[in-house]
Amino acid sequence: MKQVDHMKNLMHKAALVGLGALLATGAGLSLQAIGKNKDGADTAEKNIEIYRQLDLFGEVFDRIRREYVEDPDTKKLIEAAISGMLKSLDPHSSYLNAKSYNEMLVNIRGEFGGLGIEVTMENGVIKVVSPIDDTPAAKAGVLAGDLIIKIDGKPVKGLTLGQAVEKMRGKPGTPITITILRKGRKEPFDIRIVRDIIRIRSVKWSVEGGDIGYIRITQFNEQTEPRLKEAIADLEKKLGDKLKGYIIDLRNNPGGLLDQAWKVSDAFLEKGEIVSVRGRREAKRWDATPGDLAQGKPIVVLINGGSASASEIVAGALQDHKRAVIIGTRSFGKGSVQKIIPLPPDRGAIRLTTERYYTPSGRSIQARGITPDHVVEQELPDELKDKADQLRIKGEAGLEGHLKNDKAEEVASPSLVYVPRDKSKDTQLKAAIRFLHGESIAMLEKKPENRDKKSEKALEAHQAQKAEEKDGPEAGKSDK
Repeated sequence: MKQVDHMKNLMHKAALVGLGALLATGAGLSLQAIGKNKDGADTAEKNIEIYRQLDLFGEVFDRIRREYVEDPDTKKLIEAAISGMLKSLDPHSSYLNAKSYNEMLVNIRGEFGGLGIEVTMENGVIKVVSPIDDTPAAKAGVLAGDLIIKIDGKPVKGLTLGQAVEKMRGKPGTPITITILRKGRKEPFDIRIVRDIIRIRSVKWSVEGGDIGYIRITQFNEQTEPRLKEAIADLEKKLGDKLKGYIIDLRNNPGGLLDQAWKVSDAFLEKGEIVSVRGRREAKRWDATPGDLAQGKPIVVLINGGSASASEIVAGALQDHKRAVIIGTRSFGKGSVQKIIPLPPDRGAIRLTTERYYTPSGRSIQARGITPDHVVEQELPDELKDKADQLRIKGEAGLEGHLKNDKAEEVASPSLVYVPRDKSKDTQLKAAIRFLHGESIAMLEKKPENRDKKSEKALEAHQAQKAEEKDGPEAGKSDK
């Protein structure tokens, strides 16, 4: 009996702690039948096989440590093993070392200590795309187009963009000196800046067509919902009674937090289901609460092949409830939810796919995507027409090892991801403006892509079923 208990403890430890401690010994494990689980099924053979595989892994690990031509970094070996195990599940499960985990937390929170500039790499130096308003960089006089050639006296050349950005970020209140090369000035000059808390601008907005509120959501982080409310309030103030409607631009938005997708959808819906998720252990559902920030004004949502995950939740919810018209090209088709599971301190975390999500009508967009109500493909400039195939992606259905759609046929036809920087050349944006102005967009449309013909009937049946239910599960916050 003691030996059986010992085996159970080993198995529990392996499940919680991972392979690291178990494999590092390089020793074999005594194999023992564990008996039957609570359902009465005999699990002994399965458990024995698990331990055989762990034993094999431990032996290979020990051989590498002892016999590889150079002394290997065992930490890297174990991280690589964990990473490979997670990658074998699906394209979105992965291992995050401590550094990657911290970077991910910055993106989730939507804020960090830094200067407040959007940058890119050009000819080996950092080019300022734009200083963010009311940030230390803007107040210090950094301008769009400036080239950063040194950080604290050390040359930028030779660093990657990520390494340079990491050097410019830091604890709020700490100083940094950047050396700038600016067009029109003969010599480089220094600017001393004190870092502050910078909030990632996940929402940007403007007035388009003279009477339409244009809201661009670049990702779904903790700042998204408050910034959306700020955008709507500002556009209402600017346009007043002239405001005809809103364009919500989700093109090339890779997603983010599930609860933010729910909140953005809820901002425009009065009632009904927004999204549900189902995994092996449980199912949850998020419902809309009373109150439409747009006050019933028409909405157009723009999507393309780069719109994924949380973006698809918003587009799918507003489409199913007929609250918005979707214009653009088919979305990416990422219909799964990843849970971030922190590991012991300084060991990072794992990103694990735990659930599939479903739109209000019950459809899964996994490896299928959202098909727009009006398929409008972006017009390419002459210099890019011969590269059109490179600007189209198959999305989730084109990823090796992706989860299968459990509800409908998968769609792998390529979808365009190109969006011009010049709004005057943006075909999809023009179509949205024309639509909200009550003008025809037929001349801009392509032949509709493959649709789920059952979606309308499914929505009606789903809503009828919900109407009969006395009590639905409460909508709660997501920690994913």
